[in-house]
Amino acid sequence: MKTTKIIIHGIGTMATILKDIVEKDDSLELAGFADNLTNEKGDVIVDFSHFSLIEDMLDYGVKNNIPIVICTTGYDDKILEKINEASKKIPIVLSSNTSIGVTLMNEIVSKVASVLNDFDIEIVETHHNKKIDSPSGTAKTLYNTINNTLNNEMHLVNGRSGTHKREKKEIGMHSLRGGSVVGEHSVIFYGDDEAIEITHKAMSKKIFAHGAIKSAKFIVGKAPKLYNMKEVLS
Repeated sequence: MKTTKIIIHGIGTMATILKDIVEKDDSLELAGFADNLTNEKGDVIVDFSHFSLIEDMLDYGVKNNIPIVICTTGYDDKILEKINEASKKIPIVLSSNTSIGVTLMNEIVSKVASVLNDFDIEIVETHHNKKIDSPSGTAKTLYNTINNTLNNEMHLVNGRSGTHKREKKEIGMHSLRGGSVVGEHSVIFYGDDEAIEITHKAMSKKIFAHGAIKSAKFIVGKAPKLYNMKEVLS
């Protein structure tokens, strides 16, 4: 049986969880585990690092013709542009959340938004007190999914303060941080006399590692392009 040689970029909590899973899976081989890539060779790079390290990783992947799965969040538009440029040379999976449940949640909220297009929409995300970026990448993806469904006519409001009334075309986003919460995301659709809430709760960080492995196996041998989790699971 041919093994998939995985280079893990990052040495934090998620990278360590992924390393443990890879080492216990006979279909996988750990080909590297580092924050800074120097001479690692493998079939695919899985990135659970810090957004400040993404650019160097992209250069390494392109130079060595190695596909990449990017799970790191918190990057800006400048880095996103470089990710897009690199995807013209190597295949890249870019996902703010690699769980199967969140991938399905995006499809569900898109369908609901298309039907309840006159409802007020709010997004609430909760994470542990050590998370460095806010709002979460998953929450931003949920917003983009909804906004795309609604012809990009909505605008984002982070938090809510002041004395002005809520505008019809806004989507509120609220971030909570505390304790050891792995990750919870809710999209609430408020209508007259009714509300629908769609929620995903991550009970363990292992779900993200398993999704990343599925992405890694998917991307090996693919043509250069920027792929998403929906394509991985299709």
